[in-house]
Amino acid sequence: MQLKSAWKVLLLGLVTIQHLEIASGSRILAAFFFPAKSHFMMTNAIIRELVKRGHEVTFITPFSLVKENLGSNYTEILLPQYDIWSPILRMTQAKTIMDMSDIPTLKYIEVANVMGLETTDFAFEQPEVLKLIHANDKIGKYDLLLAEQFFNEGALFLGHLYQIPIVTITTFGFANYLSPLVGIVSPWSYVPHGWKPYTDRMSLMERIDNVYSCLGEEILRTFWYYPAQDAILKKHFAHKFDSLPSIKQLERNISALLLNSYMPLETPRPASFNMIPVGGLHIEKPKSLSKELQNFLDEAKHGAIYFSLGTQVRSADFPPEKMKIFFNVFKSLKQRILWKFEDEKLPNLPSNVMVQKWMPQTDILAHPNVKVFISHGGLFGTQEAVHFGVPVLGMPVYADQYLNIRKGTAAGFALGVDYRTVTEEELRYSLTELLENPKYRDNMKQASKIFRNRPLDAMDTAMFWIDYVIEHRGAPHMVSAGLDLPWYQFYLLDIIAIALALILLPIFGLCLICRKGKSVKSPKTKSKRN
Repeated sequence: MQLKSAWKVLLLGLVTIQHLEIASGSRILAAFFFPAKSHFMMTNAIIRELVKRGHEVTFITPFSLVKENLGSNYTEILLPQYDIWSPILRMTQAKTIMDMSDIPTLKYIEVANVMGLETTDFAFEQPEVLKLIHANDKIGKYDLLLAEQFFNEGALFLGHLYQIPIVTITTFGFANYLSPLVGIVSPWSYVPHGWKPYTDRMSLMERIDNVYSCLGEEILRTFWYYPAQDAILKKHFAHKFDSLPSIKQLERNISALLLNSYMPLETPRPASFNMIPVGGLHIEKPKSLSKELQNFLDEAKHGAIYFSLGTQVRSADFPPEKMKIFFNVFKSLKQRILWKFEDEKLPNLPSNVMVQKWMPQTDILAHPNVKVFISHGGLFGTQEAVHFGVPVLGMPVYADQYLNIRKGTAAGFALGVDYRTVTEEELRYSLTELLENPKYRDNMKQASKIFRNRPLDAMDTAMFWIDYVIEHRGAPHMVSAGLDLPWYQFYLLDIIAIALALILLPIFGLCLICRKGKSVKSPKTKSKRN
């Protein structure tokens, strides 16, 4: 009996030790340089969850989480503020974000590249970041690097220095430039560029434009962007390190990509094992609204409309004639309107409209009386609308917003208008259609069902794969062998060359024989001439 008891105590001790080891978590370095607030809706959610689950996180970020009191497991390296819109306005001559609608795709890609280069260079100038890079005790200090897969590839240098696996987060979801990172090919015939307003069923002219944009981006990245990122590393660190890896080599060390995407907001396309869709992980359970907002929505007998253009596009930038259109349409509706507007003292506000500088978007969209969401079509807001089943009236301005609204229109749960040319009649018709035609809400309910129906919820999926990569030391079995092939082998150009040689050489030889035979004159021919 005593022996059995001793075994029980020993087993209990082992279980306790194992539990404590798991509870202690891993040590994660998270390097996020790009100072776009909307991107951090996803990033911050992941950081909070990692800390909550017992991981030790060192977070390089332009936006502080210190006020949230995440505890002793959280260390923050706060980057100074950097104005990402200055290169946009400088390169495009736009006066406000509203003026970006007519920027060509390749120009916007160039602008995004410049923003990535400038913010990477800026981050490597910060003393606290340099301390991490030049620290003596690197090996064994961290178990994983988390970084954003959005034009800040220089951050991957930290993974190389600390000799740790890398998981990147694509806040924009799928992008065409991700394919070479995982060793697959995305067919441009039905996979549209992420900043083009096309579905997977493109017309001939759309496919021509899509190939032009995708090929143009490939050329820009290969011959300009990657060399420029390499130059930033050389500028800051060539004098400190004997040799520096290229950005291409650093990307080879990425173990997995967490994609801000999920069905039905993304159509089927080629993917690899290490591309993990986790779109919507930032969406939390709805919290209680303020008394003012709760009463405003509860008392909306005919329903309510929520109007927000996100964190970057400002409703206050609408010209007076557009504001008049919105006011005239809103006051003619039976519904109440909540409008996230930067000026809370907006004059001549209709009685059924409430404005506030900031509103808890997900908590509002979760209210059963909210019938329509007027949105710029940003990815996070679109995911929230689908999650809570609210039809969308889209007014896209730039980048992926056009694509998001086009997909929603094709799926039958959204309508789109051009904010620059919209009239009272068009705006009133679109809102009335979304409010009164049940097909939009029915289609959105179906989309919501698909979006929510997962084997594991989005956040748990992200946490599982982060832990998986750490546990399996980079999980090299998930990485495609295509990354190790030279480009001519990857695209089978060597096989094509051999096949062409096997076909053409006999034909060429036969032609030579025939030509030689014609040039030799027979004796009969000579005698006839004589």
